[in-house]
Amino acid sequence: MPSLRTQGLGVAYGGNRVFEDINISIDGPGLVGILGPNGVGKSTFMNAINKVITPSEGKVYLNGRDTSEMSYRDIARFVAYVPAQSKETFSMSVIDTVLMGRYPVSGISTTDNDVRIAAKCIGMMNVSDLAMRRFNELSAGQHQRVMIARGLAQEPEIMLLDEPTSNLDIYHQIYVMRLLRDLARERGIIVLAICHDLNVAAKFSDRLILFSEGKVVQDGPPSEVITSGNIREVYGVDADVVQVDGRPYAVYHADPQTPGGSMGTAPSD
Repeated sequence: MPSLRTQGLGVAYGGNRVFEDINISIDGPGLVGILGPNGVGKSTFMNAINKVITPSEGKVYLNGRDTSEMSYRDIARFVAYVPAQSKETFSMSVIDTVLMGRYPVSGISTTDNDVRIAAKCIGMMNVSDLAMRRFNELSAGQHQRVMIARGLAQEPEIMLLDEPTSNLDIYHQIYVMRLLRDLARERGIIVLAICHDLNVAAKFSDRLILFSEGKVVQDGPPSEVITSGNIREVYGVDADVVQVDGRPYAVYHADPQTPGGSMGTAPSD
C-alpha cells in the first residue's frame, strides 16, 4: 500500500521562508487535492516531495523510505510528476514523448510492452489521434493531456500533478479529474493534484489539503475544507457553500474583499 509522509517539512530561499513545519500523512490510495492561493508554496511542496527541491528542514518519506537517502531514479521508479505547464519544446512524436515515462522502468531499451502501455495511456487521455503528431505542434491543452499520459506511463504508486486541469476546457477538466480519481481507486495509488478550481477539486477529491501563508490551514474531507469561513480566511472572498450531489459547492460573491470588509488589491501571480 503506497504511503507518503512529511515530517516538519520546510523550504526557504535565502531569507524567505516558503513554508514550514508541514506534517502530512497519506496512507493508502485516493485523490488528494492541494488548494490555496497563488504564492503559498503548493508547487514548492510538490517539488520537495519529488526531491526536485532540497528541503531546508524536515523529512519526506515515500513508502517509508527517507527521500534524502534515495536516488532520483529510485524515486522515479514509483513517483510520477506532471508539471503545471510543459516548457519542453522537443520535436519528437507524441508516442515517443509518452514513452519517455517508461525510462525509469526500462531504461533506454524500449520493449513491446512499453509501447503497449504508452499507447494505452494515450488512449486514456483521448489523444490517440495525435500519437504521430509532433509534441511541439500541439495546443496547450493537448500538451497537458500528453504530459499526464507520460506520467501515467510510469505506472507510479504515487502521482504528483501541478494544476492538471490548466489549459483544459470544461469537458476535459471533468474528464481528467474523474479519471485521476478512478485510477487512484482502481490501481491503488496516491494521486496529489494542485487545483485552483475549488468546486472541481471538491467534486472529485477524496481529501483536500488547504494551504495559506506557508502553513496547512485545513486537511480533511471536502465537506470540512470547503466552507464559507475557510474561503473567506484564505482567499479573502465571500462565498455561500451549498451541497450539490452530496459535495460542497461554492457560489462566490461578485466583489472580492480583504478580511475586514475593505476592497483589496487583486492578487498577483
